[in-house]
Amino acid sequence: MNDTDVLPAGSLGREFISDPYVPEGCDEYYLRNQQSPRDPAEWRNLRADEIETLVKNGNRCDNWDDILVTDQFDATHIRNCEFHGLVRIGRLEAVYLKHHDLTVPVGLTNSRIISCDIGDNAAIHNVDYLAYYIIGDRVILANVDEMCCTNHAKFGNGIVKEGETEDVRIWLDLVNEAGGRSVLPFDGMIAADAALWCRYRDDPDLMVRLGEITQRTFDPRRGFYGTVGDECVVKNSRVIKDVKIGPCAYIKGANKLKNLTINSSDEEPSQIGEGVELVNGIIGRGCHIFYGCKAVRFVLGENSNLKYGARLVHSYLGANSTVSCCEILNNLIFPAHEQHHNNSFLVASLVMGQSNLAACATIGSNHNSRAPDGEIHAGRGFWPGLCVSLKHNSRFASFCLIAKGDYPAELNVPLPFCLVSQDDGAGRLHLMPAYWWLYNMYALARNTWKFGARDKRKVKVQNIEFDSLAPDTAEEMFAARALLERWAAKAAVAAKGQTADNVPDRDLAARGRDLLNGAPDALAGLDVRAEDVENSRRSVGVLKAREGYHAYGQMLLYYAVKNLLDWMEARPDANFAAMAAALDGPREQRWVNLGGQLIPGPQVDTLRDRIRRGDLDSWDAIHEAYNALWAEYPEKKQQHAFATLGDLLGAEALTDEAWQKALDDAVAVQEYISDQVYASRKKDFTNPFRRMVYETEAEMQAVLGTVEDNSFVHQTHKATEAFKARVAAVRERG
Repeated sequence: MNDTDVLPAGSLGREFISDPYVPEGCDEYYLRNQQSPRDPAEWRNLRADEIETLVKNGNRCDNWDDILVTDQFDATHIRNCEFHGLVRIGRLEAVYLKHHDLTVPVGLTNSRIISCDIGDNAAIHNVDYLAYYIIGDRVILANVDEMCCTNHAKFGNGIVKEGETEDVRIWLDLVNEAGGRSVLPFDGMIAADAALWCRYRDDPDLMVRLGEITQRTFDPRRGFYGTVGDECVVKNSRVIKDVKIGPCAYIKGANKLKNLTINSSDEEPSQIGEGVELVNGIIGRGCHIFYGCKAVRFVLGENSNLKYGARLVHSYLGANSTVSCCEILNNLIFPAHEQHHNNSFLVASLVMGQSNLAACATIGSNHNSRAPDGEIHAGRGFWPGLCVSLKHNSRFASFCLIAKGDYPAELNVPLPFCLVSQDDGAGRLHLMPAYWWLYNMYALARNTWKFGARDKRKVKVQNIEFDSLAPDTAEEMFAARALLERWAAKAAVAAKGQTADNVPDRDLAARGRDLLNGAPDALAGLDVRAEDVENSRRSVGVLKAREGYHAYGQMLLYYAVKNLLDWMEARPDANFAAMAAALDGPREQRWVNLGGQLIPGPQVDTLRDRIRRGDLDSWDAIHEAYNALWAEYPEKKQQHAFATLGDLLGAEALTDEAWQKALDDAVAVQEYISDQVYASRKKDFTNPFRRMVYETEAEMQAVLGTVEDNSFVHQTHKATEAFKARVAAVRERG
């Protein structure tokens, strides 16, 4: 039996909400009137001559008394329309609206309109079914099959309305396909919110509070109308149902849009294009979704793009991201993610931003358990290369580059800025610590710049740390150096045919430091092996352990000095002694990447406690707390930098002499960065296999330019000179 009902004539457009959902003393339009931007006193009934004009122009209506207009209404601009229920129409003038190459007259033609408010100078043409919408000023609706709203519309938010049961609530199963980290989507959700909700599942009181806050954020009453903001254009689209559309949005050729909030503004307009199908989602300002994309149960952060058939399901995609052609399932992805090509996909993962998936990458391609409950956790800068296949469960430190290959077992890679590769001939996994710093400085340095340059958000609700050298990566480098010390010492013991099982960790660390800081050939011939990295029986070799160890030292020193220069420059009268007095203290070793914002672990604990206690009882209040923590972040980072420098140099208290030497060393590192940016980029111009497709040097230069002309190479050189000047100015203070 189908669900088709037969209704009496004259009932269309009436009883949008009914008892028991209409409060005593109100009518079914009470929420619509609250939503309407116009003063009720502006509406009036049609005059007899206006009704006559409307009838002559082929218009029909159940009851002309239900049509209300403003004093600037001109009935000649309405033709061949059908009206049902209460319809209110604003100013109609003899003008045209033009958007790109589309120019249409203001007015209403060939449309069925049911219980709607229509703003000033709207153009509604060939809309077969328009019901329960509030249309803004200067809106174009053209060639739309169905556009309607139900009385229980939630506009993509994970709430339930009056009289509904829990089974209709929309959840997003992020990170884990089995639903163990599910969150409720809501308009205004940023990556930090999703991270807070996903991460602390062992805090049941927090989970309950976040659900209560989300339900309370949105009005559960039935009867809210869909809205289309001022100066929107919706054309050549099929089904739009329960959708809230912000100002200046542009929708063309969409197949199906259902249960959505599409945020948009004059400064950050959102666009949805041909063949798109979106269901149960929230779309941030400034987003672009084109060419056959499909998204179901999702949140899309600001200034992000879905293109060329991309699929996004049960996922949060952070701000400033672009996904083309690929598939993303059950993921929480922090800002600045890039994923392209038709045959790459990502499933059941936490990816902490500034990431890039290459073609044929299948991240989470197999569950190594009896249930689909595996997860992959990847720090910032995650970059699996061509044809990489990774299994659940795996974990990667920040800025891991994974070379082409099918990795057969779970991985736990604790070394940041590391190259992960396989030696299939030897049946071995290899790790090369600090690979980016040693061999691809151009990409590493450019990443920090490009992520900031591509952040086009006008309203930056989500705070993001773009610098690759920050407290989180610094702590990973400290941990990585400790591991390299231990592994180097064990390699030396094993080379003598002995075992290190009974050697105290402190002694191993000391011996490893001596080896790594000793002569360049101190590790020659030693097989340095990583431990607990792969869930397999094959060995994991560490390549260039000594070079990586010292590279981490360079990076830590540069990170520390650069941030301490910021502290000094913000206080023109301060000297080293003042800085030491202000910043001295233990190094905070626990930092949380909360959606791209770095927060000391104890502050996150306090934030959670405030939410549990009810001190923070709304998402707006939680966002204000994030912002307050972000305001404190520069000083927290500088305190961490000061402690980092002290721990790196092994000094209980930094001296002025040590500070002066650190400044010299930092200048040397900056010069190294500049030289390596040039050298790593120059490889592209000297590689004979790259040059071979050009008949002459002149042809190559015409196509590629020269390394000397590269804008980022120039930019890095200028940054180096500026860094030297900063150091010189600070050095003069003593």
